[in-house]
Amino acid sequence: MNETADLDISRFRTGLYSEVMRGLPREAYLSEEFMRRENERLFARRWVFAAFAHELAEPGDLQPVTVGGQPLVLIRGRDGVLRGFHNACAHRGAKLFNEPACAKRTLTCPYHAWTYDLEGKLLAAPNFGGWRQDVPGFDKSAHGLRPVSLGVFHDWIFVNIDGEAEPFEAFLRPLKEALEGTDFGKLRPVARIDLGVVEANWKFLMENFIEPYHVPVVHHSTTEQPLDDHYPLVNGACIGSAVDIPEDRVGRAGTLAVSSRYLTLFPTFVLGVYVPDEVGVHLNIPLSPGRTQQYRVIYQMAGEPWNEAKIAAQRRLWYDVHKEDHAMVERLQAGRASSATATGGVLSPCWETSLYEFQRLVRESVA
Repeated sequence: MNETADLDISRFRTGLYSEVMRGLPREAYLSEEFMRRENERLFARRWVFAAFAHELAEPGDLQPVTVGGQPLVLIRGRDGVLRGFHNACAHRGAKLFNEPACAKRTLTCPYHAWTYDLEGKLLAAPNFGGWRQDVPGFDKSAHGLRPVSLGVFHDWIFVNIDGEAEPFEAFLRPLKEALEGTDFGKLRPVARIDLGVVEANWKFLMENFIEPYHVPVVHHSTTEQPLDDHYPLVNGACIGSAVDIPEDRVGRAGTLAVSSRYLTLFPTFVLGVYVPDEVGVHLNIPLSPGRTQQYRVIYQMAGEPWNEAKIAAQRRLWYDVHKEDHAMVERLQAGRASSATATGGVLSPCWETSLYEFQRLVRESVA
């Protein structure tokens, strides 16, 4: 593909399932114990989307992030390489950074001034030995910051905490297959939207994105994408949906009325491709069973650079679309307080097949 996002994704289209399926039980969205298992068995063991590379553009730039409930820090080294570490001093575990920083030359713990280089090596442990120059049995080279595995795909940084996940390229393969023919050569970020804390479990945000069933009901004022033009998509861990809009159909100004691809890479990466020139990526950060922090970055991927009016219009559109979704997922979360939701509700064998596949991966991961 050259100047458009008109990719053929039909080979990943799912057919009609044979029966109505059950959703995840209510504990999956309410239980602290279920989230603990997700953190330990899902988020710590898989590649998880953590940050945007363009926000760490220069050597010494760093950003604290949270993955699976654990504090990490991402740093661009003097060699230009991005690295990830546990955001905890090797001395007594104090959190090193609460806020992003730029152009750091070294990394210093605010508690006892232990100092590391940008590659995580311990440079100094001031006064650790008191009046002695050396401490018997203490080897500085063995007390650097603890690293985590890191991979970058275009502008998107992924981490694997336990270091035991499948190779990064194998993890990306299903998404790359779904994006085959897409030219990201001119991809550039044009806006970041802080969507705040959503009072809902992270899974509800993922599930809402990949099922088209709600679109004509929830987004009737912001989209021009009829349900009949949609179809679910499944390619292994790449799960989503798509909609094909005829070129001669003109939607209302200020609405989303284009062919689109709504793709996720399990567990939390979310990418939308909008013909002919736009990409949107969500960063969903689980905070608790009922709260999720969400950001969106808008990218232009083709054509002449958008002017400020165009960028502002897209920001408004996507903010409105997200808030429509937030209202619904917060209703889903609130509804889980009812014992009537104990068995998880029912899923459409036509429109919610991708949602079922997402939930299947959740079940397998936490089992």
